[in-house]
Amino acid sequence: MTPPDLLELGRRVRAASRLVAASSSAVRDDALRTAADLLVAEAEVVLSANEADLARATAEGAGATVTDRLRLTPARLEGMAEGLRTVASLPDPVGEVVEGSVRPNGLRVSRVRVPLGVVGVIYENRPNVTSDAAGLCLKAANAAFLRGSSSALASNQAIVGLLRRAVVKAGLPDDAVALVEDTSHETAVAFMRLRGLIDCLIPRGGPALIASLLEHATVPYVLDGDGNCHVYVDAAADLSMAEEIVVNAKTQRPGVCNAAESLVVHAAVADEFLPRVGRALAGVELVGDERVRAVLPEVAPATDDDFGREFLELKMSVAVVDDLAGAIAHIARFGSGHSEAIVTGDYATAERFCAEVDAAAVLVNASTRFVDGAELGLGAEVGISTQKLHTRGPMGLRELTCLKWVIRGDGQVRR
Repeated sequence: MTPPDLLELGRRVRAASRLVAASSSAVRDDALRTAADLLVAEAEVVLSANEADLARATAEGAGATVTDRLRLTPARLEGMAEGLRTVASLPDPVGEVVEGSVRPNGLRVSRVRVPLGVVGVIYENRPNVTSDAAGLCLKAANAAFLRGSSSALASNQAIVGLLRRAVVKAGLPDDAVALVEDTSHETAVAFMRLRGLIDCLIPRGGPALIASLLEHATVPYVLDGDGNCHVYVDAAADLSMAEEIVVNAKTQRPGVCNAAESLVVHAAVADEFLPRVGRALAGVELVGDERVRAVLPEVAPATDDDFGREFLELKMSVAVVDDLAGAIAHIARFGSGHSEAIVTGDYATAERFCAEVDAAAVLVNASTRFVDGAELGLGAEVGISTQKLHTRGPMGLRELTCLKWVIRGDGQVRR
């Protein structure tokens, strides 16, 4: 049963979405720039709310990964504001004609980008998602219906309060951005079942959230799944480059979905590369197969569960394979379809890896940390889809629209 308050809020967001869809790009851009200014001008309000969330999380025994995801700093707030400004400066996808033709009977046929309507985002811990998701939704002329976690409630309330002030100042309804403040499991399930009120649901969270979505959701959703990302070091790799890429992919920010969780090494370079990367990954707990442990006996044995897990911490699985086919097979067995990287100097090997590895993103001689909306020129992202319908990979503006057929005639009728 849907709680009455949630149902009423959903109806208000639905009504607001129609006004957002009819608004001009200039109005929506103004709302985003005003929101960015407010985030900077009233940073202390947001940081104070975030401190309360952090204090509560610490008291409840949250680990370093959780608190890192939860923590806001002046620099991170400035980054959120800059993200909104960047999104505002991007071309508006709404109204873009992606293809057109004239039929033999004179009908002029086109396909045009239009908003999805109400985009629901259900997410955990990271309050920066609040501004990123809302900004992208608004830019693409959608209403943003947000449900964060209890751990970030105060932060999310502060951020959404600023966003709602900004949209009103720009001339849009305040419910163009709305936050579900009841963070109970029951309300989360009800949120996933608001069919007719939410047009597309995007989850950003761990396995428990995804499992709940798969069990309960009745609204269309885009699956933002686990990020068990691999780096494969080929026989033709520049080992200095490989070392730098592996260290960056694993340690630059280990608690995010595009951090590398698994290292796969060609047997031809394992004896040389494993000791040097082991030293470079000091502080990272490594677990490996028998061939890894023959070179690095201090490494603990890895189970299949280790090879298939998204650690989100300073831990990494390591495997040795005989050839490229073995690396591709290992990734196919244990990967989550997020981001997979190869380090190699051989063009044909790189091309085969790109062609045969089934993932939302593949990288050649680059860190998996680049699979990010901002890094790929999208301004920001509302999530990274690991499914194949209706979109895959980082979800920016175009991924928050759908296509409408527009057919213009001069009185034609079908015979």
